[in-house]
Amino acid sequence: MTPPCTYLVGGAVRDALLGISDSDRDWVVVGGSVEHMLAQGFEPVGKDFPVFLHPVTKEEHALARTERKTAPGYHGFVFHADASVSLEEDLRRRDLTINAMARAPNGELIDPFGGQQDLRDGVLRHVSEAFAEDPVRILRLARFAARFPQFRVAPETQALMQAMVTAGEVDALVAERVWQELARGLMADQPSRMLQVLRECGALAVLLPELDALFGVPQPPEHHPEVDTGVHVLMVLDQAARLHAPLDVRFACLCHDLGKGTTPTELWPRHLGHESRSLPLLRQLSERWRVPAACKELALVVAAEHGHIHQSLGFGAAASLRLLQRCDALRRPERFEHVLLACECDARGRTGLEDRDYPQSQRLREALRAALSVDTAALAQEAHSLGLKGAGVAQHIDAAREAAIARQSQP
Repeated sequence: MTPPCTYLVGGAVRDALLGISDSDRDWVVVGGSVEHMLAQGFEPVGKDFPVFLHPVTKEEHALARTERKTAPGYHGFVFHADASVSLEEDLRRRDLTINAMARAPNGELIDPFGGQQDLRDGVLRHVSEAFAEDPVRILRLARFAARFPQFRVAPETQALMQAMVTAGEVDALVAERVWQELARGLMADQPSRMLQVLRECGALAVLLPELDALFGVPQPPEHHPEVDTGVHVLMVLDQAARLHAPLDVRFACLCHDLGKGTTPTELWPRHLGHESRSLPLLRQLSERWRVPAACKELALVVAAEHGHIHQSLGFGAAASLRLLQRCDALRRPERFEHVLLACECDARGRTGLEDRDYPQSQRLREALRAALSVDTAALAQEAHSLGLKGAGVAQHIDAAREAAIARQSQP
């Protein structure tokens, strides 16, 4: 019997060919068995199919396997793994040709589906018709498009994804996998590409209908030279990537204008009140895909207050303090920095304005520092000595904070 052979597979092979280092390494063991892996000291971790951690490197090693579709959605598969499964059979079940290559122990590149050529040509192409059996692969492809924005989707793969959406496969996706892929795509170099790919195949309307509704909705050209609200959101997201924003800021950028999709057409291109209309849409989107609380909470603040923050250069001390309080900046100044960064991305996510200054951030930071410099304990004691209670104490402290902001803003 031929002894088991271990091959480096997937992303590490792809990234090495692209000159990208430090990728996670995954391995496939051909001709192996569960008993063989355990005898070598590997630790089993796979629930649905045999995956093991190397006893020293802790890198994942999976037995070569095939899969069979048995039900709709991500979980509807039966996996088969034994010593008879070949490397090519294992690679055939993978999503894209650029991910279906392997490196043998002697360094030989094994590329049965033309992945290296597709890397050279910049093409995202499905390996086989098995792609259509797993709707997560639509999200994965869209995420790869965001990571490699210079790549295009092969026409036959585009047609296949559209057919999958029409067949209702995307409706069966589970929340955890959708958020996992969306989050990774949002953190890519050009997150707008993920949304474009999802929209072009029809998946965006199923997964994020609140966002899909923004395309074709006009905005005032004097404020938005790009006019289209959906295009604006894509530009804002790419500004967030350009500024190396964290995930919560990027999610806030994604959702900051959802309410514009519900503006009656007779009121276009103005969108008065869109901030308040965004909030229930944002909550339902976050609940649908189980968005982490930190991302949802920041997005709610940005959706509600980004217009006021844009206008804040004209605010007096009292209005500035109220804005800081609504943003919970006095209690959470670190999070307020993320609010300001999302608003800066919004201001700069417009055609021809990508490099504009955003002085609102500095002015509000200074106002916050002034408000935080007030000794609230001493003021509370003073208020009590004056016979003030409850709301009266809070008003006394607010008056001192307003005065501090006013002094700070004086030339």
